[in-house]
Amino acid sequence: MSPEARLAELGIELPAPPLLPFTPRLRRLLVHDGIGYLSGNGDITRCGRVGDDVDLERAREAARATAHLMCRTLREELGSLDRVERWLKVLVLVRSAPGFGEQPAVANGFSEAIVELWGEDAGLCARSAIGVAELPGGLAVEVEAAVAIR
Repeated sequence: MSPEARLAELGIELPAPPLLPFTPRLRRLLVHDGIGYLSGNGDITRCGRVGDDVDLERAREAARATAHLMCRTLREELGSLDRVERWLKVLVLVRSAPGFGEQPAVANGFSEAIVELWGEDAGLCARSAIGVAELPGGLAVEVEAAVAIR
């Protein structure tokens, strides 16, 4: 089943990307030689420090919401999610409290959302999840990615 068909079947509505006042106008997606590079994205409704004022489940939800934001960007820029042949690489940045070491568990929220739409063959990809001291606007999670484009 195609990602667009799966999205409709699951009844998932993709959110509009936020317009952030501190972000200059930039490309959210750059395509070069069949690879789409997605700029860092994050869910502005879930901000805070994971392991402090944001618990693991809320951080996973932020990662999942970020996957849907990125899908919206892909659809707007490419015309259809079906043009994404496979996910290649994902970097998940988690704004972490000292001692919090469950960044991969946070990243699972993102990966699960992508696999839900593309399946394991095209959705599972190389992935890194790291903790950082700060993210723009106080985001709890920020994600950047690379995808293969048809």
